[in-house]
Amino acid sequence: MDTPSDLRYSDQHAWARQTADGLATVGLTDFGQDLLGEIVYVELPHVGATVTRGEPCCVVESVKAVSEFSAPLSGEVIAVNSALADAPETVNRSPYDDGSLFQVRYADASELTDLLDAEAYIKISLAR
Repeated sequence: MDTPSDLRYSDQHAWARQTADGLATVGLTDFGQDLLGEIVYVELPHVGATVTRGEPCCVVESVKAVSEFSAPLSGEVIAVNSALADAPETVNRSPYDDGSLFQVRYADASELTDLLDAEAYIKISLAR
């Protein structure tokens, strides 16, 4: 399980990478994409949409299931990875880079620090 130590994680298999003051890139973890299997469709939130931490904000469909992806941070979506429309399997190949889902201007910096570090995320993921 690839779990970069510089990211923060939710217990719902989302990750967040702070990219600038008040901005974070968000995606599905390597463990999460592995649980889903081959991803065949991603429905992303719209730019300008408001997402709420812990609430569903987009849909990830795999050959196994259709799953709602819950936002790890609250805020405004400022960019989406539109390349996933034509190549959703990129989430499987590169969940932390080319397969990221969207970028958010988060509303509360404490939400980022409240997320799990890599070690804690690995422990809860393996315990399930």
